[in-house]
Amino acid sequence: PRGRWAGDSGSAGRGREQAARAMEPEGEQERERLLHSQRLKAAVHYTVGCLCQEVAEDKGIQFSKQTIAAISEITFRQCEVFAKDLEMFARHGKRTVINSEDVKLLARRSNSLLRYITQKSEELALNNLEQKERKKKKSSTAKGKRTSDEQVEVMAESEDSNMA
Repeated sequence: PRGRWAGDSGSAGRGREQAARAMEPEGEQERERLLHSQRLKAAVHYTVGCLCQEVAEDKGIQFSKQTIAAISEITFRQCEVFAKDLEMFARHGKRTVINSEDVKLLARRSNSLLRYITQKSEELALNNLEQKERKKKKSSTAKGKRTSDEQVEVMAESEDSNMA
């Protein structure tokens, strides 16, 4: 009995091994999520650094590394809050997709940002409408061409049948 508990040959040992294996994918998912988050943070930090450099050159001031890091961290955290809010807005609307109205709702406290987002949203809607119209024209032109091509084929077939 003692050897049974000490080794992995017993059923309790197998159960522990199976439980450990079942946990690996979850641990792996958490690791991937952490790596993804770190990559996003690095991208935000890089972008904030570039923006600070532009402002520094334009205004003739310097930003310390600590300041850039603080701005990056605040920006990243605010983006997380925005993402959660957008998710909740969509969920409240019983949707799984975040739409432009959700983004406008998020920006409602900043008049300038709301105006900008509204303008961009209208531009996107107009562009989408234009693309749909172009696509319709293109498909109707192609259908017309196909119809005339089909007529030529039918005429050619009837001529062939007359020859036989």
